Amino acid sequence: MKKAKAKTKAKAKTKAKATKRKVSPIPKGYHSVTPYLSVRGAAGAIEFYKKAFGAREIMRMPGPTGNIGQAEIEIGGSRIMLADEYPEIDFLSPAARGGTTVTIHLYVPDADKIMERATEAGGTVVQPMKDQFYGDRTGSLRDPFGHVWHFATHKEDLSMAELKKRAEQAAKGAGET
Repeated sequence: MKKAKAKTKAKAKTKAKATKRKVSPIPKGYHSVTPYLSVRGAAGAIEFYKKAFGAREIMRMPGPTGNIGQAEIEIGGSRIMLADEYPEIDFLSPAARGGTTVTIHLYVPDADKIMERATEAGGTVVQPMKDQFYGDRTGSLRDPFGHVWHFATHKEDLSMAELKKRAEQAAKGAGET
């Protein structure tokens, strides 16, 4: 009887270990890198991202003071986490820091359309839309919360040789006045 109980416990432990190993280190719906934005006015930012980028709100949890403690949105199949500022842990927004040091790069089917929609929603153009030597059409926008978004639509695939040639030509053109 003791042997049977011991075998049952051993099987249960083995099964529990096997079950634990099956958990993916990256949760379903996420990628290896997930931006996490500190925002002064996170609730307003979520509404802006919905209107400007077609974001879908995944979840929202209140913080201890009624602010947003954790929220997640999805844009084009990628998740972005965000929350209101927490100065006590140095989680500060671009507004608190005097600007941002990070640009969020967003590939979309029509960068011009997203730029127009985001501008209409209240964003400010930082870099107008332009075809780039590396095969993308790009532009940048600062959202009302201080975050900078770089929109791109990939237009052509280039070999490394062609990319290098175009980069050299672009550098020569940049030096001309």
